[in-house]
Amino acid sequence: MKPDVSLPRTADEPDDAIIVAQVLAGDAARFEALMRRHNQRVFRTARAILRSDAEAEDAAQQAWLSAYTHLAQWNGGARFSTWLTRIVAREALHRLRGRGHDHLELVDDRASPAMPSPEDETTRAEVRAMLERAIDALPEAFRTVLVLRDLEELSSAEVGEVLGLTEEAVRVRLHRARRALRAGIEEQLETSARELFPFLGERCDRICAAVLRAIRESMSG
Repeated sequence: MKPDVSLPRTADEPDDAIIVAQVLAGDAARFEALMRRHNQRVFRTARAILRSDAEAEDAAQQAWLSAYTHLAQWNGGARFSTWLTRIVAREALHRLRGRGHDHLELVDDRASPAMPSPEDETTRAEVRAMLERAIDALPEAFRTVLVLRDLEELSSAEVGEVLGLTEEAVRVRLHRARRALRAGIEEQLETSARELFPFLGERCDRICAAVLRAIRESMSG
């Protein structure tokens, strides 16, 4: 699997304003540099609104095409990334309200919703690992009750019978276990939030290729 290729610029790379000027001067190929730099933010913004990887990818592509078409409207008053984020947010909200069905589908080779993509599997594995770590961190008395009650779906009476506890004791431990589990997950999220909804190199490549193809077609037409 390719690493994430949507990375912030380093000190020796030109800033956004210089690249925008190059694109406006006729070097359309330089637009890819902007896409590589900001693709992750564009996708994650759309994903946060739409809660669908496929829809977010479509919205991201349309947002990039809109940004390219209206690039001359960016006057530097706001950061380019801020201007771009507004475009993708409007596009995602437009789709969310059911008024964005007239946009061109740029990618037609994605797996169907019934077939999870490698990125979906990666996300699920990471979430599962996070839950397992949080459960493993619970004290044994809490962890056992939580697993038997919530994962194995035993009744409180059955859990009490297994562990030699009253139903009230089971309920108290379960309440404390769930509270501790939430706290553990929140702690992990604070340190690993950037890893959620991963924007992997394959998706970045796909978005860039689709948008650049559409730009070339529009120029040749």
